[in-house]
Amino acid sequence: MIANHSAESSSSSRETLLVACAWGVHLFTASGAFLGLLAIHYAAQGDIRGAFAAMAIATVVDSADGPMARAVHVKERAPAIDGALLDNIIDYLTYVIAPLYLMIRAGVLTAGWPGLAMAAAVCLASAYGFCHVEAKSSHFRGFPSYWNLVAFYLFCLELGPAINMAIVTVLTVLVFVPIHFIYPNRTPALRSLTLTLGVAWAVVTLAMIPELPAHNPILLLLSLSYIAYYLVASFVMHALEFVGRDRPMDIA
Repeated sequence: MIANHSAESSSSSRETLLVACAWGVHLFTASGAFLGLLAIHYAAQGDIRGAFAAMAIATVVDSADGPMARAVHVKERAPAIDGALLDNIIDYLTYVIAPLYLMIRAGVLTAGWPGLAMAAAVCLASAYGFCHVEAKSSHFRGFPSYWNLVAFYLFCLELGPAINMAIVTVLTVLVFVPIHFIYPNRTPALRSLTLTLGVAWAVVTLAMIPELPAHNPILLLLSLSYIAYYLVASFVMHALEFVGRDRPMDIA
């Protein structure tokens, strides 16, 4: 009897701890809101390094909270909170609003109303992308609104506002095009390679942030090589899926 009581008490204590952990994961996700605000704050002060550092930390939080949530089964242990909705709210701030504000303040987009109009178009397109019922599954549907990365590379490449506006326009249109982009944690094909290269990319890219607004051209090239891999792999995989769907079935 005593042993059973002890086992029940231990099980109850463990479950209480796991429930606390589940709420802790939601709090961890929600911390991204402050990081987004911090990025805007630094951008407003002209501190490009600080703004990109805040967005980088927000990206790390976003990458880590999903596996953490699944590990402690947040849906069962903290059912009052919609984790997917919370994640989308935070992501829209850190992946869309904060980087757009930085691009405007840093002169990445054309000054004045043209740049603001471009930013407005991105906001609307990204709202569509985030809210589409097929936005996330085993892949992303359309360009996944990685505007923090767009801001980072356009700032480092220094292509000029006119070219930047053209690139942002193309990416904005791609939000609406139902091309399947790799979702690193969920896309089965090439997952191990994608995640391994992704870790290497993260290390290289994070190493560039302390040098901002200057940048190391070799590190920039290495960082961009992963982006090239990601885009090419996504387009090839989508093309293969499309061909597979349209291939007539063999009749026995």
